[in-house]
Amino acid sequence: MGKLEGKVAVVTGGTSGMALASAKRFVEEGAYVFVTGRRQAALDEAVKAIGRNVTGVRGDAANLDDLDRLFATVKREKGKIDVLYASAGMGEAVALGEITEQHFDTTFGLNTRGTLFTVQKALPLFNDGGSIFMTGSVASIKGFPGYSVYAASKAALHAFARGWLNELKGRNIRVNVLHPGPIATPMQDQVLTPEAKQMFESLIPRGTMGRPEEIAAAALFLASDDSSFVNGVELAVDGGFSAI
Repeated sequence: MGKLEGKVAVVTGGTSGMALASAKRFVEEGAYVFVTGRRQAALDEAVKAIGRNVTGVRGDAANLDDLDRLFATVKREKGKIDVLYASAGMGEAVALGEITEQHFDTTFGLNTRGTLFTVQKALPLFNDGGSIFMTGSVASIKGFPGYSVYAASKAALHAFARGWLNELKGRNIRVNVLHPGPIATPMQDQVLTPEAKQMFESLIPRGTMGRPEEIAAAALFLASDDSSFVNGVELAVDGGFSAI
């Protein structure tokens, strides 16, 4: 029997990289998974890659109407949620002095506001004893030039977790933040130059980027009863990147 046998999981931003690897792992461990993405073609490919026990729902986590449609689909098809992995997010380097209102609003609109309303709108379907976790970033505890807005948008998630776990303690719903380090994903290829990748790898003790499957293993831990006494933490999965 898998560690998530009979569970229903929702993974936002689940069409590639870490979130897709996690959705695959959840299904392998017995869960039924709902995944979201903004582009239908990518969503279709993700559903195909997962292969079974999955529903794809097109939508943008920054759009509240899309979130309503997502959870209406979950309610209609399964009627409950046991695991929510709020992973939809984005990051773009913009240096201080060049930050625009649009950059700030877009980043916080998805990473912070979108995560908040994803969790809030999921709650009516949540089973007691469930697990909520969000994708943070080690950027929120490091000082990378150009990423101050992104880092701030992710730093807010731990504040959310601390407040929400206290509000949800009567239902025994745990709330945590998963902090990936540099991970080799398609999104990373879009935002990092080869020189930047080399620089990040030089800061990882083993000298290589993390793999999406390594994040998926940590996501499974947070989703399952293996982490039943883990609540309110920032779990860094970064190969020691943030420790040195």
